[in-house]
Amino acid sequence: MSEIGITCTGAAVVNAIFNATGRRVRDLPITLHKLL
Repeated sequence: MSEIGITCTGAAVVNAIFNATGRRVRDLPITLHKLL
């Protein structure tokens, strides 16, 4: 059951970054360079 939660975490973080910054990051890991 813990693997199900782990797979959704990346999408939740990326969506939170998009909501906060308006920038869509489509590949991980998310770095400051990708956001700027």
